[in-house]
Amino acid sequence: MYKLRSILMAAVLLAVLGTAGGAAAFTLTVFHNNDGESSLLPNAGGFGGAAAFVAKLDQLRAATATDGQIMVSSGDNFLAGPNFSASLDNGVPYYDTMVMERIGYDAVCLGNHDFDFNPDVLASFMAGYSDRPKYVNCNLDFSGEPGLQAYVTSGDLVRSLVVTTGGEQVGIIGATTERLPYISSPRGVVVGEVAPAVQAEIDALTLAGVNKIILISHLQSILEDLLLASVLNGVDVMVGGGGSEVLANAGDLLVPGDVVYGPYPLLATGGDGASIPVVTTQGNYLYVGRLEVTFDAAGNVTATSGGPVRVANASYADGVTPDAALEAAVEAPVASYSSALDAQVIGFSEVPLDGVRNAVRTRETNEGNLCADAMLWQARQLMGDFGVSRVDVAIQNGGGIRNNAVIPAGDITLLDTFDILPFANFLCVVEDVSRENLKEILENCVSRVAFGDGRFGQVAGMRFLYDPSGTAQVIDAAGNITTPGARIREIVLMDAPQTVLCEFGAVVPGPAVNMAIVDFSARGGDQYPFRGAPLKIMGVTYQQALANYITQGLGGVITAAAYPQAGEGRILSAGTVGLEDPRQDEPTPDGDVTPARTTVLEQNRPNPFNPTTAIAFSLDRDGPVRLDIFDLQGRLVRSLVDGTRAAGEHRVVWDGRDGAGIAAASGTYVYRLETTARVFSRSMTLVK
Repeated sequence: MYKLRSILMAAVLLAVLGTAGGAAAFTLTVFHNNDGESSLLPNAGGFGGAAAFVAKLDQLRAATATDGQIMVSSGDNFLAGPNFSASLDNGVPYYDTMVMERIGYDAVCLGNHDFDFNPDVLASFMAGYSDRPKYVNCNLDFSGEPGLQAYVTSGDLVRSLVVTTGGEQVGIIGATTERLPYISSPRGVVVGEVAPAVQAEIDALTLAGVNKIILISHLQSILEDLLLASVLNGVDVMVGGGGSEVLANAGDLLVPGDVVYGPYPLLATGGDGASIPVVTTQGNYLYVGRLEVTFDAAGNVTATSGGPVRVANASYADGVTPDAALEAAVEAPVASYSSALDAQVIGFSEVPLDGVRNAVRTRETNEGNLCADAMLWQARQLMGDFGVSRVDVAIQNGGGIRNNAVIPAGDITLLDTFDILPFANFLCVVEDVSRENLKEILENCVSRVAFGDGRFGQVAGMRFLYDPSGTAQVIDAAGNITTPGARIREIVLMDAPQTVLCEFGAVVPGPAVNMAIVDFSARGGDQYPFRGAPLKIMGVTYQQALANYITQGLGGVITAAAYPQAGEGRILSAGTVGLEDPRQDEPTPDGDVTPARTTVLEQNRPNPFNPTTAIAFSLDRDGPVRLDIFDLQGRLVRSLVDGTRAAGEHRVVWDGRDGAGIAAASGTYVYRLETTARVFSRSMTLVK
């Protein structure tokens, strides 16, 4: 301890002397992106695409006059779907690997989707480089996976590294969400706690004399990064990934339709009281993040600037001509592969299919119903081949539905089925699921509905009613239910006559059920509490099941009668039972039709703020409402609304004080809107 203290004191003395001697400040440009997710082709509007991304990055690098620069990725570097299927079909090197090598990263963080195909595919992905960037992660143990451990041994997969740029040393640490075992397939990779692992690397870099430290992490949302920042000492910059937040400032050009979450950068307060710039970008190669950070001689951040730089084609004033080599080597073959899938029309839909991410993760949708029905139908078609006597119900986790769009009425192609269900998940049947266990599974489905979590289940063969205000189930890292849920109020099998499995929150004794589900969920993904129950793999992926159901089960036609856009009442939230779905248009007394209102919680404005901010929300109907503010420890700070409000738009101003009238401290807060039907939450930052 004495030796460490002496080294640190010496470092401080050198920094002071350097400052006194007039040592120049050092400005570093951090280029970054995250969640590329195999989005190698530009979208229909002419934004994104790997070739244009590289061209924009090259342009920015050439125009940058700061003392040093680095380029980092915060994870989810590839994703299951048609584009990555083209890579798998082509073999090593994968197209995504080719793009990443051309980008020229100094450091790459691992995201949850990088493990979706299991560690062997990730190892093959890394094998494709001729000049491999350093992969960094400090909280994962790869010793149980020989393919990845080989990269640890070779020094290509490290806990942290030091990059020298502009004559200065910059330390880079990587970290991946602790939820990795529940949302992906890391197999033998052991996941450790993020905060202590990161702090240990910060301390080691500091001891080695590195005074500029950047954390690149994949923690699922920017809020998770802000929470982590509050317990770290000595980190200078944080680059997050895994969310979909857009950070931008006035004047920044955005991809049309993107909504600003907060300023670029957000400022977090570290455990040592330091102000930490936190940045992220929208994924899919739509933006190059550019953060300029100025350090003094002691390594303290003295100024920041920058913002997201959108990637547009040459038809826009800020656009670029895509890199020709990547267009030929990557985009052309991937586009050809996708075009071949898109040319295979397998059916026709009479109704738009709602697969928007926030919809399939929070409520019933017709696309969710279609996917769950496909699993139930396919399992029943194959059950005799696998010794299964019957299949009663099916659950499709919302996180496995990935197209994040409303598919217009019209032709349905094979490409659509890959877009909807892209992962290498196999259909399976779990037999003899007790009614008590079924209730636990559904409690898990709705335990994090307010967060839009991927565990939310779309169902077939049953309907259920839940109360979002009830106690949410909590499951620990070992899969133990530490807090039993009390949200599921009713479960009914859609047989004839309909069998009640649960009513008024109590399980009705009776026979067990057999369930169709993807193997990811059956093995405990998304914390589904099957507790190691045996499963029977049916030999088809869930994408194949969907394609087969459309062509064979439905005869090629998805009818509006069978799949109404607003759903058909399979999933009901307490307070909406017996009511017409508020998303449908409603007739007025004079017979005209007016667009239905929807319940929405807006991002507060301004954000960050000091000392006041406005929170706007709209309600689809009259009813009781609560609008509360919580700190990051979940403690109630202030209740702004608690009573009945009329349908329509509302606006509330928070003056930055708690319920006792005391000014709240600087930091991040969560505000939550609760109605009888839905719960919404967002975060905001108070800066003083």
